Amino acid sequence: MLFKGSGVAICTPFTEDGINYDTFAKLVDFQIENGTDALVVCGTTGEPSTMSRDEKCALVEFAVKRAQNRVPVIVGIGGNNTADVLFSARHARECGANGVLAVTPYYNKCTRKGLIEHFLAVADAAALPVMIYNVPSRTGVNMTPDVFDELASHKHIDSIKEATGDISQIAEMARLTRKKAALYSGNDDHIVPVLSLGGAGVVSVLANVVPRYVHDMVSAYHAGDVEKACDMQLAVNPLVSALFSEVNPIPVKTALRLMGYDMGPFRLPLTEMEEKNLDALTAQLKSFKLI
Repeated sequence: MLFKGSGVAICTPFTEDGINYDTFAKLVDFQIENGTDALVVCGTTGEPSTMSRDEKCALVEFAVKRAQNRVPVIVGIGGNNTADVLFSARHARECGANGVLAVTPYYNKCTRKGLIEHFLAVADAAALPVMIYNVPSRTGVNMTPDVFDELASHKHIDSIKEATGDISQIAEMARLTRKKAALYSGNDDHIVPVLSLGGAGVVSVLANVVPRYVHDMVSAYHAGDVEKACDMQLAVNPLVSALFSEVNPIPVKTALRLMGYDMGPFRLPLTEMEEKNLDALTAQLKSFKLI
């Protein structure tokens, strides 16, 4: 198991012409000091799709050094070009990362056979624990439980981040693979439901702004205080809704900016928030005393 608890899909702050490493260092320290159990760098929330290969490599190297083995660093390497994904997997290993997160190939998609061959190649190249990311709303491809069950027999395929929102599928995933691989929630409004199916934790967008809260919610559940964890989940869901009122990571980067972090400009095709959504986000941040 790569980690147990709350892993943050950490945002990448930009400058006009690059990455703002000063702010990124502050974000890493903020997360670790507030109980986050793992850092996921270059996940969807980190905007790797708008970054060059050189930028991604440099950011991963910086993140591993800044973490200083305080928590595991997991590197998002997913893509729809298997050769490029294998390059990123090898680079993550060479940098000293603890694991990789690989989304199902998108746009060109693939068959069941293609999914299996792609992820087996990734696992062999990484020679690190591999977390498969299933988010068909973004990729157009669904990693079904039977396919993941077959992949989970590989010694390096460690876990799955489930973001289908389909609790029946997630339950079947857990039934088939809980003896083989760890299950993580990929949706912040489903953390406790996934934990109830034997989940190990969450890879969270929400934790960017309330890391201690998310850590404590997962810890409460694992400690047997289900009622507390449930209460915390229900209480935070309005903030979760505000953080997903526009495509991720627009709202969460805006939230961090409102909290005082220099996140820099959005890179197209991402843009500033619509005023009505910004007002709702601001109200939720105020209700949690974050601004």
